[in-house]
Amino acid sequence: MVEHAERVTTTSPLVIGATGGSGTRVVARIARHAGYDLGRNLNFAEDALEFYSFHDKWINRFVSAQGEGGALPMSEMQEMESEFQAALDRHFPASSSTGKLWGWKAPRSIYLLPFLQVQFPDLKFIHVLRDGRDMVLSPNQNQLRKHSRAVLDWRERFFSSAAERAMLLWERVNLRAAKFGESELRENYLAIRFEDLCAKPLETTAQTINFLGARVDPEPIARAEISPPSTLQRWRNYSPDLMAKVERVGANALQKFGYLA
Repeated sequence: MVEHAERVTTTSPLVIGATGGSGTRVVARIARHAGYDLGRNLNFAEDALEFYSFHDKWINRFVSAQGEGGALPMSEMQEMESEFQAALDRHFPASSSTGKLWGWKAPRSIYLLPFLQVQFPDLKFIHVLRDGRDMVLSPNQNQLRKHSRAVLDWRERFFSSAAERAMLLWERVNLRAAKFGESELRENYLAIRFEDLCAKPLETTAQTINFLGARVDPEPIARAEISPPSTLQRWRNYSPDLMAKVERVGANALQKFGYLA
């Protein structure tokens, strides 16, 4: 049962994002315990489905424009904002938001942080991370399939192995999100490593609850919601040669996020 938290009125959402398969579901459940309404039209992973087609249409356009040092043309930006507002209204109608803490979990929101901050200057973002070496071995490579052409150059897409492409995407998306979060969102940005949730459930849950401004006991939440999966650190069971290759590709991010000494 979700515990009730002391709440304050806010007009800005909480957004939970990550590269796919990072463990965002457990963070969403912690947010619910903290009093956040994350919507009703969700899939089995508790992703907000109203943003799905919006992300399919706009992420590559937006990321590609930014990668070229520019921005979308004004007409396209207006169209993007209009379609985002329509998705937002379906996800959480304005009439139901008064006095509520609210937001959504949609992992691919991580690609659109600059856009989202323009829409909501005070938005809170929880950036969920999982070891890139685990991620390249995941069967969930939907983001690589959908967005590699916006994140990787043509040489990387055609001449790198699947594991290298997955690591390149993991590194770039997470480094960009961390840079934006640390420099622009600041106190409204929290990075959480899935490994810390599993190894230090009480401490990491308490950190998350504190970030969300709730007054609930983290101990029963951690006990109820956190259960390390059997796939944690699966990379240790794979070829050392393969792991050495992907570690070279993703060294900067693996080091920044504490996965390599």
